[in-house]
Amino acid sequence: MPNKTIYVSDGDLSLFQRAQDIAGGNLSAAISSALRRYVDVEKGRDEGYDEISVRVGLKSGKSGRKVRFSGILVGEWFNPSGSRAEVYRVYRGRTGKYVIHIERQPDWWALDAEGKPAGRWSWLGLGNYTYGSIPGESTIEVVDSL
Repeated sequence: MPNKTIYVSDGDLSLFQRAQDIAGGNLSAAISSALRRYVDVEKGRDEGYDEISVRVGLKSGKSGRKVRFSGILVGEWFNPSGSRAEVYRVYRGRTGKYVIHIERQPDWWALDAEGKPAGRWSWLGLGNYTYGSIPGESTIEVVDSL
C-alpha cells in the first residue's frame, strides 16, 4: 500500500490526536472518511446542489439529530392548524429522490380557572390561568416521486 506523508502544524496536533482516538486508533481511516465527505459535498456544489442540514426529532432541549444531504429546495408550504403550525420543505436530492422535511412548531395553550380556553388576557399573565404545551418536532422522509 502506498504511503503519503502529511505535515501537520503544531496547532493542529491535538485535532489529529482526537480524530485518531475517535477512529479507534486508525488515523488513516479518519482522514479518508473526512476526505470522502469533502469530495462528495464539493462535487454536489459543482453540480448546483446545496449542502442541506436539518434537525430531526423533538425540538425541546438538545434531543434529536442533524441530518445532512445535498439537495435543491423545490418547494415550501406553511400550514397553520389551530394553535400549531407545520412547515413542509421538499428538496430534490442528487440521486433524484425527494426529501420531505416536516417541522411542527410547539403547541401552546392556556386554560382559565374553570378549565375553558383562556383568551388574550392570559398572554399578559393577568388572572388565574394554567398553561401547557406539546414540544415541537421534525421528521424527514425520502420518497422516489412527488
